[in-house]
Amino acid sequence: MIENVLWIAVAFLLASSLTPGKHDLRKLLGAAGWVFFAIHWFYQPVHYFKIADYFNVALVIAAGLVCLIIAYTMAREYRYPDNRYSDVTTMATSATALGSLFYFPFAQMQSLNVWIISLVTDNVLWALQLLNLPAELTTWNKIGLNGYQVEIILACTAIESIALFIGLIASVNAPLKKHAMAFLVSVPVIYVLNIIRDVFVIIAYAYQWFGPNSFEIAHHTIAKIGSGIALFVIAYAVMRILPELIELIEGLWLLVTGCIQNLLRKVVGNN
Repeated sequence: MIENVLWIAVAFLLASSLTPGKHDLRKLLGAAGWVFFAIHWFYQPVHYFKIADYFNVALVIAAGLVCLIIAYTMAREYRYPDNRYSDVTTMATSATALGSLFYFPFAQMQSLNVWIISLVTDNVLWALQLLNLPAELTTWNKIGLNGYQVEIILACTAIESIALFIGLIASVNAPLKKHAMAFLVSVPVIYVLNIIRDVFVIIAYAYQWFGPNSFEIAHHTIAKIGSGIALFVIAYAVMRILPELIELIEGLWLLVTGCIQNLLRKVVGNN
Protein backbone atom coordinates (compact mmCIF):
# COMPACT_ATOMS: atom_id res chain seq x y z
CA MET A 1 0.00 0.00 0.00
CA ILE A 2 2.72 2.50 0.99
CA GLU A 3 4.56 1.76 -2.29
CA ASN A 4 1.46 2.83 -4.20
CA VAL A 5 1.29 6.07 -2.18
CA LEU A 6 4.89 6.76 -3.16
CA TRP A 7 4.31 6.26 -6.87
CA ILE A 8 1.15 8.39 -6.72
CA ALA A 9 3.21 11.17 -5.13
CA VAL A 10 5.88 10.94 -7.82
CA ALA A 11 3.24 10.90 -10.56
CA PHE A 12 1.57 14.09 -9.26
CA LEU A 13 4.91 15.89 -8.76
CA LEU A 14 6.08 14.89 -12.22
CA ALA A 15 2.78 15.96 -13.78
CA SER A 16 3.10 19.32 -12.04
CA SER A 17 6.66 19.73 -13.33
CA LEU A 18 5.69 18.84 -16.91
CA THR A 19 2.63 21.09 -17.09
CA PRO A 20 3.70 23.92 -19.42
CA GLY A 21 3.99 27.57 -18.46
CA LYS A 22 2.66 28.91 -15.17
CA HIS A 23 -0.71 27.24 -15.44
CA ASP A 24 -2.65 27.13 -12.17
CA LEU A 25 -3.06 23.38 -12.62
CA ARG A 26 0.64 23.01 -11.79
CA LYS A 27 -0.05 24.21 -8.26
CA LEU A 28 -3.00 21.88 -7.72
CA LEU A 29 -1.10 18.84 -9.02
CA GLY A 30 1.96 19.81 -6.99
CA ALA A 31 -0.07 20.21 -3.78
CA ALA A 32 -1.56 16.74 -4.23
CA GLY A 33 1.89 15.28 -4.86
CA TRP A 34 3.36 16.83 -1.72
CA VAL A 35 0.47 15.52 0.41
CA PHE A 36 1.09 11.95 -0.77
CA PHE A 37 4.82 12.46 -0.31
CA ALA A 38 4.18 13.55 3.29
CA ILE A 39 2.19 10.35 3.89
CA HIS A 40 5.20 8.37 2.66
CA TRP A 41 7.60 10.13 5.05
CA PHE A 42 5.27 9.86 8.06
CA TYR A 43 5.20 6.08 7.54
CA GLN A 44 9.01 5.75 7.67
CA PRO A 45 9.54 6.15 11.47
CA VAL A 46 8.04 2.67 11.88
CA HIS A 47 11.13 1.18 10.24
CA TYR A 48 13.66 3.41 11.98
CA PHE A 49 12.16 2.82 15.43
CA LYS A 50 12.69 -0.92 14.91
CA ILE A 51 16.42 -0.45 14.31
CA ALA A 52 16.75 2.27 16.99
CA ASP A 53 17.90 4.88 14.46
CA TYR A 54 16.34 7.90 16.18
CA PHE A 55 18.27 10.44 14.11
CA ASN A 56 16.43 9.26 10.99
CA VAL A 57 13.15 9.15 12.93
CA ALA A 58 13.46 12.89 13.54
CA LEU A 59 14.68 13.47 9.99
CA VAL A 60 11.75 11.77 8.23
CA ILE A 61 9.18 13.42 10.51
CA ALA A 62 10.73 16.80 9.67
CA ALA A 63 10.66 15.89 5.97
CA GLY A 64 6.96 15.02 6.23
CA LEU A 65 6.17 18.35 7.91
CA VAL A 66 8.06 20.27 5.21
CA CYS A 67 6.07 18.39 2.55
CA LEU A 68 2.80 19.42 4.20
CA ILE A 69 3.91 23.06 4.38
CA ILE A 70 4.78 23.08 0.67
CA ALA A 71 1.48 21.34 -0.14
CA TYR A 72 -0.44 23.95 1.85
CA THR A 73 1.44 26.79 0.14
CA MET A 74 0.80 25.42 -3.37
CA ALA A 75 -2.87 24.88 -2.57
CA ARG A 76 -3.12 28.52 -1.46
CA GLU A 77 -1.28 29.60 -4.61
CA TYR A 78 -3.89 27.74 -6.66
CA ARG A 79 -6.80 29.46 -4.90
CA TYR A 80 -5.16 32.84 -4.29
CA PRO A 81 -2.39 33.50 -6.86
CA ASP A 82 0.68 34.81 -5.04
CA ASN A 83 4.10 35.16 -6.64
CA ARG A 84 5.99 35.45 -3.34
CA TYR A 85 6.97 31.76 -3.18
CA SER A 86 5.70 30.62 -6.58
CA ASP A 87 9.14 30.07 -8.12
CA VAL A 88 10.37 28.35 -4.96
CA THR A 89 7.54 25.81 -4.80
CA THR A 90 7.74 25.18 -8.56
CA MET A 91 11.49 24.57 -8.46
CA ALA A 92 11.25 22.41 -5.32
CA THR A 93 8.56 20.32 -7.02
CA SER A 94 10.69 19.81 -10.13
CA ALA A 95 13.78 18.92 -8.08
CA THR A 96 11.83 16.41 -5.97
CA ALA A 97 10.11 14.89 -9.01
CA LEU A 98 13.42 14.38 -10.85
CA GLY A 99 15.21 13.06 -7.78
CA SER A 100 12.36 10.68 -6.98
CA LEU A 101 12.23 9.48 -10.57
CA PHE A 102 15.90 8.52 -10.22
CA TYR A 103 15.73 7.03 -6.71
CA PHE A 104 12.49 5.10 -6.42
CA PRO A 105 13.14 2.58 -9.22
CA PHE A 106 16.15 1.45 -7.12
CA ALA A 107 13.92 1.24 -4.06
CA GLN A 108 11.00 -0.55 -5.72
CA MET A 109 12.41 -2.61 -8.60
CA GLN A 110 14.12 -5.80 -7.44
CA SER A 111 16.62 -5.98 -10.30
CA LEU A 112 17.93 -2.43 -9.76
CA ASN A 113 17.85 -2.85 -5.99
CA VAL A 114 20.01 -5.97 -6.12
CA TRP A 115 22.35 -4.42 -8.70
CA ILE A 116 23.19 -1.27 -6.71
CA ILE A 117 23.57 -3.19 -3.43
CA SER A 118 25.81 -5.79 -5.11
CA LEU A 119 27.94 -3.05 -6.68
CA VAL A 120 28.49 -1.27 -3.37
CA THR A 121 29.13 -4.57 -1.56
CA ASP A 122 31.81 -5.53 -4.09
CA ASN A 123 33.42 -2.07 -3.86
CA VAL A 124 33.47 -2.15 -0.05
CA LEU A 125 34.95 -5.66 -0.05
CA TRP A 126 37.63 -4.53 -2.53
CA ALA A 127 38.50 -1.53 -0.33
CA LEU A 128 38.78 -3.73 2.78
CA GLN A 129 41.05 -6.19 0.99
CA LEU A 130 43.10 -3.27 -0.32
CA LEU A 131 43.78 -2.45 3.34
CA ASN A 132 45.02 -6.05 3.78
CA LEU A 133 42.07 -6.96 5.99
CA PRO A 134 40.79 -10.58 5.79
CA ALA A 135 37.27 -9.59 4.78
CA GLU A 136 35.13 -12.05 2.86
CA LEU A 137 31.77 -12.19 1.16
CA THR A 138 29.51 -14.49 3.21
CA THR A 139 26.41 -13.95 1.07
CA TRP A 140 25.74 -11.69 -1.91
CA ASN A 141 25.30 -8.60 0.32
CA LYS A 142 27.01 -9.56 3.59
CA ILE A 143 30.66 -8.97 4.44
CA GLY A 144 32.38 -10.94 7.19
CA LEU A 145 35.40 -9.70 9.13
CA ASN A 146 36.95 -10.96 12.38
CA GLY A 147 33.92 -13.14 13.12
CA TYR A 148 31.39 -10.35 12.61
CA GLN A 149 29.02 -9.80 9.69
CA VAL A 150 27.59 -6.60 8.25
CA GLU A 151 24.73 -6.57 5.76
CA ILE A 152 24.78 -3.97 3.00
CA ILE A 153 21.26 -2.66 2.33
CA LEU A 154 19.92 0.09 0.07
CA ALA A 155 20.53 2.76 2.72
CA CYS A 156 24.25 1.84 2.63
CA THR A 157 24.54 2.81 -1.05
CA ALA A 158 24.02 6.59 -0.64
CA ILE A 159 21.49 6.41 -3.47
CA GLU A 160 19.20 8.81 -1.57
CA SER A 161 21.85 11.54 -1.42
CA ILE A 162 22.87 10.92 -5.02
CA ALA A 163 19.24 11.21 -6.16
CA LEU A 164 18.79 14.40 -4.12
CA PHE A 165 21.72 16.13 -5.83
CA ILE A 166 20.71 14.85 -9.27
CA GLY A 167 17.23 16.30 -8.75
CA LEU A 168 18.55 19.64 -7.53
CA ILE A 169 21.14 19.97 -10.31
CA ALA A 170 18.70 18.95 -13.04
CA SER A 171 16.00 21.38 -11.84
CA VAL A 172 18.23 24.44 -12.37
CA ASN A 173 18.16 26.29 -15.66
CA ALA A 174 21.90 26.67 -16.39
CA PRO A 175 24.45 25.94 -19.16
CA LEU A 176 25.37 22.29 -19.72
CA LYS A 177 28.96 22.93 -18.61
CA LYS A 178 27.77 24.08 -15.19
CA HIS A 179 25.49 21.06 -14.88
CA ALA A 180 28.42 18.76 -15.68
CA MET A 181 30.70 20.49 -13.17
CA ALA A 182 28.07 20.33 -10.43
CA PHE A 183 27.51 16.64 -11.16
CA LEU A 184 31.24 15.84 -10.97
CA VAL A 185 31.77 17.55 -7.62
CA SER A 186 28.75 15.83 -6.07
CA VAL A 187 27.64 12.41 -7.35
CA PRO A 188 31.04 10.64 -7.79
CA VAL A 189 32.34 12.23 -4.57
CA ILE A 190 29.28 11.08 -2.60
CA TYR A 191 29.69 7.54 -3.93
CA VAL A 192 33.38 7.32 -2.98
CA LEU A 193 32.85 8.87 0.46
CA ASN A 194 30.02 6.41 1.09
CA ILE A 195 32.34 3.48 0.37
CA ILE A 196 34.79 4.93 2.91
CA ARG A 197 31.92 5.30 5.40
CA ASP A 198 30.85 1.67 4.96
CA VAL A 199 34.46 0.50 5.33
CA PHE A 200 34.82 2.48 8.57
CA VAL A 201 31.61 1.04 10.04
CA ILE A 202 32.59 -2.55 9.19
CA ILE A 203 36.10 -2.20 10.64
CA ALA A 204 34.87 -0.44 13.80
CA TYR A 205 32.25 -3.14 14.34
CA ALA A 206 34.49 -6.10 13.46
CA TYR A 207 37.26 -5.01 15.82
CA GLN A 208 34.90 -3.58 18.47
CA TRP A 209 36.60 -0.18 18.51
CA PHE A 210 33.89 1.29 20.73
CA GLY A 211 32.99 -1.74 22.84
CA PRO A 212 29.76 -3.76 22.69
CA ASN A 213 27.89 -0.88 21.03
CA SER A 214 30.49 -0.41 18.32
CA PHE A 215 28.04 -0.77 15.42
CA GLU A 216 25.54 1.70 16.86
CA ILE A 217 28.21 4.26 17.72
CA ALA A 218 30.04 3.90 14.40
CA HIS A 219 26.93 3.77 12.19
CA HIS A 220 24.28 5.82 13.97
CA THR A 221 26.54 8.51 15.43
CA ILE A 222 30.01 8.94 13.93
CA ALA A 223 29.07 7.99 10.35
CA LYS A 224 25.91 10.13 10.50
CA ILE A 225 27.86 13.18 11.69
CA GLY A 226 30.58 12.58 9.09
CA SER A 227 28.01 12.19 6.32
CA GLY A 228 26.27 15.39 7.37
CA ILE A 229 29.51 17.38 7.28
CA ALA A 230 30.48 15.88 3.91
CA LEU A 231 27.08 16.65 2.36
CA PHE A 232 27.26 20.22 3.67
CA VAL A 233 30.67 20.74 2.02
CA ILE A 234 29.48 19.13 -1.23
CA ALA A 235 26.32 21.25 -1.22
CA TYR A 236 28.46 24.36 -0.76
CA ALA A 237 30.61 23.40 -3.76
CA VAL A 238 27.53 22.74 -5.90
CA MET A 239 25.96 26.05 -4.91
CA ARG A 240 29.12 27.90 -5.86
CA ILE A 241 28.69 26.43 -9.35
CA LEU A 242 24.88 26.82 -9.43
CA PRO A 243 24.02 29.87 -7.27
CA GLU A 244 20.37 29.48 -8.28
CA LEU A 245 20.19 26.71 -5.66
CA ILE A 246 20.91 29.26 -2.94
CA GLU A 247 17.72 31.08 -3.87
CA LEU A 248 15.79 27.79 -3.67
CA ILE A 249 17.17 26.87 -0.24
CA GLU A 250 16.72 30.39 1.12
CA GLY A 251 13.18 30.49 -0.26
CA LEU A 252 12.28 27.14 1.30
CA TRP A 253 13.75 28.24 4.63
CA LEU A 254 11.70 31.44 4.62
CA LEU A 255 8.60 29.52 3.55
CA VAL A 256 8.89 26.87 6.28
CA THR A 257 9.90 29.22 9.10
CA GLY A 258 7.26 31.74 8.07
CA CYS A 259 4.54 29.09 8.12
CA ILE A 260 5.66 27.86 11.55
CA GLN A 261 5.71 31.41 12.93
CA ASN A 262 2.20 32.08 11.61
CA LEU A 263 0.97 28.83 13.17
CA LEU A 264 2.52 29.72 16.53
CA ARG A 265 0.93 33.19 16.41
CA LYS A 266 -2.49 31.64 15.84
CA VAL A 267 -2.00 29.13 18.67
CA VAL A 268 -0.82 31.84 21.08
CA GLY A 269 -3.60 34.17 19.92
CA ASN A 270 -6.27 31.53 20.51
CA ASN A 271 -4.96 30.96 24.03
